[in-house]
Formats: sequence, structure tokens, C-alpha cells
Amino acid sequence: MTQLQATIETLDAGAARAAIPALTEILRDCVANGASVGFMAWNTLPEFERYWIGVAIEVEAGRTILLAARDESGAIAGTAQLQLIAKPNQPHRAEVAKVLVHSRARRQGLGAALVNAAEAAARAAKRDLLVLDSDEDGEARRLYRRLGWTEVGTIPRYALLPDGSFCGSTIFYKSLA
Repeated sequence: MTQLQATIETLDAGAARAAIPALTEILRDCVANGASVGFMAWNTLPEFERYWIGVAIEVEAGRTILLAARDESGAIAGTAQLQLIAKPNQPHRAEVAKVLVHSRARRQGLGAALVNAAEAAARAAKRDLLVLDSDEDGEARRLYRRLGWTEVGTIPRYALLPDGSFCGSTIFYKSLA
């Protein structure tokens, strides 16, 4: 695996809005390559854009921390979110979501860098329990295990892959305490 020299940054709401074209392309690419990330093969670019507009709103409201990985050229090649749980009985918890890396930048360490940055952002936000879910057969599952996440189990037929077939979802957690 060749390591890509990437810079991970936290996007504020304005930067998130400015990055919507790049984030949309990453999401489109991931879905086109079969990632189970909440979208189907027939979803359109405007639907992907609306998703990112919603994320920018969540960033502005302080409910989501949006991370972007820029490659050597400065282009956004990957992204991840840390969704801060607002429930009164869970102020210590956050969810890692939408760890996405464009196919041109995969297997170069970006996914690990994004997850590590999400963990650092969680510590800074005083969140010490993280959870996430991942396609049971995806490469990400191996990544999370390698990064010390604990696998809880797999829920069969949890979601649909972009082609419409079912896939299970594996639940992970990591304690930062």
C-alpha cells in the first residue's frame, strides 16, 4: 500500500458548502463502486448534492464535524463525519459516518487517516465512546478492525447495496476513555 501524502482538515459550514461539488463526486464514485452508504445506483447528482447541503446544515448547527482529506494537489479525495449525539443521556457518545474515499485514492492510507482524525475530533469534543456500522463484506470492515475498533456483531439484510441486493451491516464501537 502506497501512502498518499494527505492533509486532513475540519470543514466549517462555509467550507462544507464550497466543497459540495467535490464531496458529491466522492459520494457518486463510492456508490458507483458498490458502497452501501445509503444511496442506490439510480440516485442522481442533485440527490447527492442535497445530501451534502443537509450535512452543511448539520455542521452549521454544531451537530456534525465534517472532515476532508486533500491529496497532494489540494483536491478533496476523501471525507468522514463525526455525528455528535445530542441525547441528554449520551453526551459522551458520537457516531462516525460516511467514511468515503474516492476510488482514485483508495488503498493509500486515507481511510485510516480519516478515522484517526475523527477519533481526535471526538476527543476534542469530549466524546469518548464512538460507534459506526459498515457493510459486512466491505474493505472498511478490515480497516476498522486494524484500527482497534471492537466488532459487536452483524445484522443480516440490514440495507441494500446500490444494485438493490441485500447486505448485512457490522456494528463497531471504540472506547477512547
